[in-house]
Formats: sequence, C-alpha cells, structure tokens
Amino acid sequence: MNTHLSRLRKRLRGDDGALSLEAMILLPVLILVVCLIIAFGRIQAAGNVVDTAARNAARAASLERSGGAGSAAGTRVARNALSQQGLPCTSVAVSISTSGFAARLGDPSVTTATVSCTVRLSDIGMPGLPGSKTLTSHFTSPIDTYRQRN
Repeated sequence: MNTHLSRLRKRLRGDDGALSLEAMILLPVLILVVCLIIAFGRIQAAGNVVDTAARNAARAASLERSGGAGSAAGTRVARNALSQQGLPCTSVAVSISTSGFAARLGDPSVTTATVSCTVRLSDIGMPGLPGSKTLTSHFTSPIDTYRQRN
C-alpha cells in the first residue's frame, strides 16, 4: 500500500504536460507580437515611400516654368513613385502648391507638395488594429529665383 501511495504522489508532482500548457499560453502572445511587428513595419515602410513621393513631386514641380505644368508634373511624379515602390494605397491624394510661380523674377519662391496615402492594415488580422492608416508627407522645394516663368 505504501508503494502505491508513493507512486501516486510522484505522478501528481510530476511535470508531465507542463511544457504543452506553457506553449498554449505563450503561443497567442507570440502571435500578437509578430502581428504588431508586421503592422509597425508596414507603416514605417509606407511612410518612407510617401516621404520619397512628396520630395520627388516638389522637386519635379519646381523645375517647371508655370504653375499648371508644375502641378501636373508633381502629381505625375508622386503617383509614379508610389506605384514603382509597390505601395498598395487604397486612396492617394496629391496636392501641389503653385503660388510660388506667381512671384516676380528675382524674388525667392517655393513650391510645396503634399502626398497622402491610405494603407490597408485589415489583412494583418490583429484584433484592435485599425483597418487602415492614412500617411501624409509634405516637402518644399525652392523655385529658381532667376528662371523665367510663364
């Protein structure tokens, strides 16, 4: 009888199955951490692409001779930069400030590009994460002071 009792005590105090239980508790936490890393990585990468698109758009607009041509060139360059980088924006907005083209020859002026892109996050599948995030970037580029303007 004493032998049966000692075997029963050993079985009750044993660690059999503890590793499986710990893994089942930690697995959801690990999955949430991985989902957060993916979400933050996607937002950071998209932010860099939107910054590049705004910088390229402002520069392209500043090289033109008129506000209309600057706006068209900046918008075209921004959209090309977003598509070449493979950023899947659900909506894109590009705005080019062309008031600097109205400045007199010799007066310093600038043009500003604003690019907004809405990035989808719903496919990550993490509870509590918003379905999308809108990233916006502004960049200002000087217009050549002595360049002829139309």
